[in-house]
Amino acid sequence: MPEMYGIKYDSEKPRWGLLPWESVKEVVEVLTFGAKKYSPDNWKRVPDARNRYFDAALRHITSWQIGEKMDPETGKAHLSHAACCLLFMIWLDKEEERCNPKK
Repeated sequence: MPEMYGIKYDSEKPRWGLLPWESVKEVVEVLTFGAKKYSPDNWKRVPDARNRYFDAALRHITSWQIGEKMDPETGKAHLSHAACCLLFMIWLDKEEERCNPKK
């Protein structure tokens, strides 16, 4: 008798379906705005990027906290801008680890 169900060993794999896709879409829209304003991946070449994106993230979070929900230049949520800055900082950390692995 054939088995009724198939088997897939994926219980320990990342669950991408858990992401809030509408929020991710707005982060991508902020990134697209930045790519048009500057150039694609320009953020990777910004001098002193770690400090500058930290400051930018806090500016966006502070604006949100005091009640300004949308960035006036882009019309996108300040939190989406802050998320971009945080993603840049994560990338910078990973890139530093990749270029300078601990021995």
